[in-house]
Amino acid sequence: MGAKTFDLDFAIAHIAKALNVPPAQVRATVELLDAGSTIPFIARYRKEATGSLSELILRAIEDAIGLARELADRKATILKTIDGQGLLTPELQRQIESCQDKRTLEDLYLPFKPKRRTRATIARERGLEPLAELLLKQNQLGKSRSDVLRPFVNLEKEVPDEAAALQGACDIVAETWSEDAATRSWLVQQSYEHGQIVSQFKRGKQEEAAKFEMYFDYRESIKRIPSHRLLAMKRGEAEGLLRLDLQMDAEYIVGRMSERFLRNPRFEFFAELRSTVADSYERLLQPATESTVFQELKGKADVEAIEVFAKNLRELLLSPPAGPHVTIGIDPGFRTGCKVVVVDGTGKVLTHTAIYPTPPRSDLAGATAALLDLLKKFDAKLIAIGNGTASRETDEFVSQLLKQSGREATKVMVSESGASIYSASELAASEYPDLDVTVRGAISIAHRLQDPLAELVKIDPKSIGVGQYQHDVNQTLLRKCLDREVESCVNSVGVDVNLASPSLLAHVAGIGPKLASAVVAYRDENGRFESRSQLNKVPKLGKKAFEQAAGFLRIANGKQPLDNSAVHPESYYVVQKMAETLNVKPAELVGNAKLTEQLKPDEFVDENFGLPTIRDILTELARPGRDPRREFKAVVFDETVREMSDLKPGMILQGVITNVTHFGAFVDIGVHQDGLIHISQLANTYVQNPSDVVAVGDVVRVKVLEIDLERKRIAVSRKQVE
Repeated sequence: MGAKTFDLDFAIAHIAKALNVPPAQVRATVELLDAGSTIPFIARYRKEATGSLSELILRAIEDAIGLARELADRKATILKTIDGQGLLTPELQRQIESCQDKRTLEDLYLPFKPKRRTRATIARERGLEPLAELLLKQNQLGKSRSDVLRPFVNLEKEVPDEAAALQGACDIVAETWSEDAATRSWLVQQSYEHGQIVSQFKRGKQEEAAKFEMYFDYRESIKRIPSHRLLAMKRGEAEGLLRLDLQMDAEYIVGRMSERFLRNPRFEFFAELRSTVADSYERLLQPATESTVFQELKGKADVEAIEVFAKNLRELLLSPPAGPHVTIGIDPGFRTGCKVVVVDGTGKVLTHTAIYPTPPRSDLAGATAALLDLLKKFDAKLIAIGNGTASRETDEFVSQLLKQSGREATKVMVSESGASIYSASELAASEYPDLDVTVRGAISIAHRLQDPLAELVKIDPKSIGVGQYQHDVNQTLLRKCLDREVESCVNSVGVDVNLASPSLLAHVAGIGPKLASAVVAYRDENGRFESRSQLNKVPKLGKKAFEQAAGFLRIANGKQPLDNSAVHPESYYVVQKMAETLNVKPAELVGNAKLTEQLKPDEFVDENFGLPTIRDILTELARPGRDPRREFKAVVFDETVREMSDLKPGMILQGVITNVTHFGAFVDIGVHQDGLIHISQLANTYVQNPSDVVAVGDVVRVKVLEIDLERKRIAVSRKQVE
């Protein structure tokens, strides 16, 4: 029997129904993806084809069609395997081909799957399968038990007596029942509806497991357990500190299974089969169900955790840039001093030094003179201070210096998360081969203030510190999701091709690491790009890559004003028509909202571009290169509060949100330990999802509720404060 090939029409119809999207839009998206188009390009420049589907829906379609194709490939493999065994019936083929669920598909395949040696396979090797078939049929045999069992006694096959023969046959029956797809599916359903997850600590490890204390003797309904609690328990299990079990009503389940499998109470071996039902559940089905349910719960928790991580990452990547100003970056320290760098508006390093304003050297005079000299010499307007060790002491020193000197500069505390990893990376070494690791850290801190997105793309997203359990979740899925988020952010902002690093360019639609390096190499050799069309001269950057990337690349002060906008080169002719309508030059439309308001979008619709694209062009012409990020706002920490010991209940402090989770949000209030705003303390009204009311980077005011110095925990509230 031959397996059907992948049915694209069926898959599109299935996806359209699941996502509540017209099939034509799903088909158009799949065709664009199959032709090599990227999601950012499709979302921005192919709205007519997709019906202006959002990037979120486009991603969902991309994932769904990928899963549909994976499922089809798996079906083909399974059908080929079963057919090769000569066991593929028309009914089984129909069941497999119509299956739309991976778990059910694997359950259908289970009886035919190559197995490790089990009690049942050993029994089959001993010639007991015919006896098992008699037991499964449950037809009254009309002869004694001994007459039935005696022929299967065989010392050479290690079946010494009738009891051994019966036990072996029952092992086969137990395994056969355990492989029934409908029963396995029913048990999983029962687990989700009535099961409980039970967590207990392992003896002898109570002190080591103290961080999991609430799970030492804990149980919760499977249908109610939130993802963060499950991941916490799974972490405890992975560390060998907790034992997790799935608990169900075994008596009820065995009773229902008996009703399903036991058909003849008068059968000579009915009592043994009744015991076999219990054995099938307890020895085979219960562990299998537990494994399946825990795996699915973990998968669901992973997805939820990754979604939170991705949202936090997006907020951080799209943090408001302070702008292209001369910036002093300071990486604070005690014993080794503070590393100080100055970078210009393009991020180029102008100079670097070290100062020692903190203990043990406490060279305030020398540090003051050195920093004042840098402020005057380079007319620096921004000072970025890393928020790690000695940060508050350094912050206080800089505050006093600015007050006493009368210099005007904006001082900002900048997160150091991941900066040390970047500093020691091959990328940092290639960018700054002659500079020490600590100096590279100060450069990264300065760059993060100028343009967070351009700097943070250099760091593995997992190291940026805006997620929970990022090392516990599915790493492949995490990497895919975070890479997508970075790509989305980079393309939504746009990239100056003459200033961008290879790390930033690599995330532009259609580019990637190799082409990014080629673009930078061409720029280094030939000087700045004067037009987008010049990108076609970059080796190995073909037509498709240019099509995908051009609209997201910016060229400031180039030959073509539109090159510094999100208008795609393929639609420049439309702008030409618009200019001719008003009897002006195309360049005069750029940034001139009064002129563009005179144009009627429907007059420029043609066979290539519909109203969505025409409206986008007009919007972009009115405000070319508009940065979607919020306006920069610096957080101001209370200068009298530097350590946890300085905190007092009732204090009102300003801080910045560093992480948002399902159970609340963490806020940096300037004491080296983030405070937790529990979900119940986020607002004066009910909050279902913390991300509905706060986001990473938000500057907030909070009230201190509790301080636990021993466990380094701070509880704060936004209630009646904002």
